[in-house]
Amino acid sequence: MLSRRDFLQVALATGALSGAGNAWPSFAAGTMLTEAELLAFEPLGNVTLLHITDIHAQLVPLYFREPSINVGVGESKGLPPHITGKAFLAKYGLEAGGAQAYALSDQGFSTLAREYGRVGGVDRLATMIKAVRAERPDNTLFLDGGDTWQGSYTSYQTQGEDMVRVMNALGTDAMTAHWEFTYGTERVTELLEQLAFPFLANNVRDTDWEEPVFDGIATFERGGTKIAVIGQAFPYTPVANPRYKIPTWSFGIREEAVQAQVDKARAEGAELVVLLSHNGFDVDRKLAGRVQGIDVILTGHTHDALPDAVTVGKTLLIASGSHGKFLSRLDLDVRDGAVKGYRYKLMPVFSDIVTPDPEIAALVEEVRAPHKAELNRVLGKTESLLYRRGNFNGTFDDLICQALLEERDAEIALSPGFRWGASLLPGQDITVEDVHNVTSITYPAAYRSEMTGAFLKTVLEDVADNLFNPDPYYQQGGDMVRVGGLGYTIDPGEEIGKRISNMTFLATGAPIEAEKNYTVAGWASVNEGTEGPPIWDVVEGYITNHTTVSVTPNDAVKVVGV
Repeated sequence: MLSRRDFLQVALATGALSGAGNAWPSFAAGTMLTEAELLAFEPLGNVTLLHITDIHAQLVPLYFREPSINVGVGESKGLPPHITGKAFLAKYGLEAGGAQAYALSDQGFSTLAREYGRVGGVDRLATMIKAVRAERPDNTLFLDGGDTWQGSYTSYQTQGEDMVRVMNALGTDAMTAHWEFTYGTERVTELLEQLAFPFLANNVRDTDWEEPVFDGIATFERGGTKIAVIGQAFPYTPVANPRYKIPTWSFGIREEAVQAQVDKARAEGAELVVLLSHNGFDVDRKLAGRVQGIDVILTGHTHDALPDAVTVGKTLLIASGSHGKFLSRLDLDVRDGAVKGYRYKLMPVFSDIVTPDPEIAALVEEVRAPHKAELNRVLGKTESLLYRRGNFNGTFDDLICQALLEERDAEIALSPGFRWGASLLPGQDITVEDVHNVTSITYPAAYRSEMTGAFLKTVLEDVADNLFNPDPYYQQGGDMVRVGGLGYTIDPGEEIGKRISNMTFLATGAPIEAEKNYTVAGWASVNEGTEGPPIWDVVEGYITNHTTVSVTPNDAVKVVGV
């Protein structure tokens, strides 16, 4: 009879022969994994790429629920990553109630979270990275897809320095960026002086001379193979985030510039070309079909976690999730200037299973020590699951909207459709750290202003087009703006101006009137000079006033046509 370990190795070998790349066997519900099983991998070829992205400054283990809905439009409709829940499990042959279902879907999340525990933690990531490097010391390249310096209490207090120290200690080989830029030109420049590895952003130019602001490409040798890594920062940073933070830098997809770098790299002898991207998955899928010569795109920004590589022509797309929840391993057989084979595994970082690395654990403790009392200060308790991810609502966002309505004395609340932010289980305390994990940005003012019904519709239509435009190059990622006190119907498949209908003022049940003014509270305005208390103070006030919160998922947003 095969032992469990023998079965694992057979499954790994079978996955390798099939070429599917998913080397994580489907364990039965309730089966507890081991660290060795999480890391088990049959090496292939001469290059190993390790990838994380969108960690959002999360240093310690957390809970993170994957979305229940992720609508695809145009050519992406019905394709990964636009498959969720039971359909996702069926697509990848994953067993409901098992470790994979917990890590990769929303199905049974609260129950499975208590069984399998928290995920992430950079000290656990360090253990996994070091294990792979010990196995493949001359072959391994560790790359960070950005959204690394922002998203937590300590990153806000240190203005990103905590994450620079940690990523240096992890031995990162290169990174690209997005939310990093929200610290502003001066602070980004200061942090880059501390960075021990290349910061790559091929698509960022200065506005005066259109010259590159950062290095666009770095070359490495691993396993006797010359590797070119091209960095692609988030193309829409000055639109999705405050322009005034980076007034002299311009962005964009710059497809021709990517092709030029690929061609140059090939001409200079690169045998493997990797795009380290923060474009978002659908943008990268389109880019892969238009730019020739990219072997691998390590994609980020949209927080998708896929257990298999997606192929577009000869290009492999790798989606590694977010919040330090996964570490991707891609082994490549590179010969004669081409990829002859690959083997892939999306490794979940189960915090209760992976042994913390002592060096990184000590650094995390050092970074957090000055803030520990505030981080752990309890504000209240939640009776319901609090989560953020989902195209149209998240219960943590619903809580923020309730806080804005009550604490800012508003009729309607708007909260941005950010995809970053940890989850809390029913019965958990809500701490200051938990609130900052969903609110910590450098432009946190909670405004209160008057808006007409017509303007509110324009806001909803614009955000919907950013998310559901059938051309991926016009999508900015993120999710729909969250609303409080307002209901509406949305048809993602319609064109701009026709997606939003049946807008309702929930306090009275009356239709929103185009010419009427409504008192609206919101936060994260990209406009310079926005006034108001920081959003975390607003949310803290609401929670402490109520002591215990219970949030029913928002059912005032009706989705049709999908």
